Amino acid sequence: MNNSILSSEFISSPDLVEKLYNNGITKSYHEGDVILDENSSIRAIPIVMKGMIKVIRTEEDGREILLYYIKAGESCIMSFLGGMHNEKSIVKAEVEEDTEILFLPIDKVSLFIKEYPEWLDYIFRLYHKRFEELLDIINAIAFKKVDERLLNLLIKKSEMSHSKMIIITHEQLANELGTVRVVVSRLLKQLEDAGKLKLGRNKIQLSDSI
Repeated sequence: MNNSILSSEFISSPDLVEKLYNNGITKSYHEGDVILDENSSIRAIPIVMKGMIKVIRTEEDGREILLYYIKAGESCIMSFLGGMHNEKSIVKAEVEEDTEILFLPIDKVSLFIKEYPEWLDYIFRLYHKRFEELLDIINAIAFKKVDERLLNLLIKKSEMSHSKMIIITHEQLANELGTVRVVVSRLLKQLEDAGKLKLGRNKIQLSDSI
């Protein structure tokens, strides 16, 4: 387990870090695994120790839209809120790349809030970050064209993976954008013709100029 992740998050409270490890359960997952589905009971909140997961919302017509990513050292604020109020999950959490997760039981989440101000501050910081990301999603859907959203998503994936080569299908991109594959394929071809990227089989090479 990557002990330095939580140690860096809670520098002033090594006692909290120790309790998180002692009370949590660590599990490993592979790309594509679903760790939390919509309408599932929330019995523990996930803290990503290594890797990355994405949080998705499914529309009534079955289409999906990406809400945000959860990286190492972060957790899912939706799980915090839903678990503490004994509500079903309204989102799906899927592994973006091989990931190691520390699951903390819901009862410990509430207990640590009372005992450790650092833990409460951690939750508030996550809430603030996710709120801003969701506002960005709303703004993009309301005011940006799909081609701009697509390019921004590719750039974000490139930055997170530290690589210009993105391994992904057109269908996966369509799901994350809340659109259909044929639209994504057409826009990717336009971006390729414009010299912004090069298409391959289930992979996209971004131009060095991006």
